[in-house]
Amino acid sequence: MGIELLGFQTTIASPITVKGTGVHSGAEVEITFHPADADAGIVFQRVLAGGRVSEYRAVSSQVGNTDLCTVLGFSPATSIATVEHVMAAVYALGLDNLLIEVHGAEMPIMDGSSEPFIEAIEQAGVRSLAVKRRYIRILKPVRIESGASWSEFTPYDGMRFEVEIDFDCPLIGRQAWKGDMTPAVFKRELSRARTFGFMRDVERLWAGGFALGSSLENSVVISDDNTVINIEGLRYEDEFVRHKTLDAVGDLSLAGAPFLGCYRSYRGGHRMNANALKALLSDPTAYEVVETASQRQRTRSRDMVAVAAADFAPWSA
Repeated sequence: MGIELLGFQTTIASPITVKGTGVHSGAEVEITFHPADADAGIVFQRVLAGGRVSEYRAVSSQVGNTDLCTVLGFSPATSIATVEHVMAAVYALGLDNLLIEVHGAEMPIMDGSSEPFIEAIEQAGVRSLAVKRRYIRILKPVRIESGASWSEFTPYDGMRFEVEIDFDCPLIGRQAWKGDMTPAVFKRELSRARTFGFMRDVERLWAGGFALGSSLENSVVISDDNTVINIEGLRYEDEFVRHKTLDAVGDLSLAGAPFLGCYRSYRGGHRMNANALKALLSDPTAYEVVETASQRQRTRSRDMVAVAAADFAPWSA
């Protein structure tokens, strides 16, 4: 039958502010989620010196660097980094329209997961808008490969993620997570999964000016003897693949609209996610833009009808 979908757009009911540390800069960061009108999309505004503002829509065409995180913008002086954990929460909770005001160069890392952003959004509340929500429905497979890594979109009656990782580390090894994406599934199975890294990489990252805000409070750290340094251990037995799936949810939210299909990846990451999304959106025969034919707040994918893509192409903004 397919999972239940939102038929109409949403925003938050009231503004809410979140403060924390930037994982790469180590600087204090403050972000405020503001409600936005229908069809506004998700917009980030970085407040610069003198009150100037750099603005980016959370869409594929605005993605810059994807080496260690997902960055919106192409100049470090104005860009906004590490948006994936925030966007995963926004996407999973079904938010379509937001203005995210940023005082800093990146999102706060919080505890390394999406859970703090889920809690903030739920505290602000979600409000339905009287405009139909549109989806990107996958019509045929689209696949990219890079060495042993690959990612692909395939048709599916719902929103599904199938992510597999394979690390040359006995603690991680080969792990997989598969599931249909709903707010309940994301909150229960993915939202608390934290970013992770290896102790052997720390000095190299510091020398490059990265991970200056990383700590055991916001990252799972793996020692040289392949054990978890964090005293509390793991939140999930397979927390590593769950965090990679969380990242994929955030990265693919930059389609500009939720997709109806299945996203599969093997040994992927931010770059593979971004490139797979660009490959999909660059092939107009691979998808169609749809909306519900009913007036109900909740709907099914079988009730979706195609609309003119030219009227709704936020990924090219």
